[in-house]
Amino acid sequence: MTVRMPKTLFGRAGLRVTGESTLETEILAEKAAALGRTGAAVADALAALDAYPHKDEHRVELVQHAADAVLYFFVQRELCGFSDQAEAIKDYKIPKEVLARVGVT
Repeated sequence: MTVRMPKTLFGRAGLRVTGESTLETEILAEKAAALGRTGAAVADALAALDAYPHKDEHRVELVQHAADAVLYFFVQRELCGFSDQAEAIKDYKIPKEVLARVGVT
């Protein structure tokens, strides 16, 4: 996926397309795409956890899988400049048993 600056901005503001600006745009696009992928992985892992009500070894594996997905998501959010994870915890309704595995207090 490629993200480009609107052409109308180039004429008015005198912005020029350079190799560096193109690279920065591509990096931003990849960060956004990676954030979307890790967010989807969190949603999938939490859905699998919610669908399994039994308290057995398989649930422990599901909790660990969800914790790993949440950790990767938090790291990606940090790379995108989002340092406060409270909103993500609330939006995704991440259970305390998963947060305990991640180490969030």
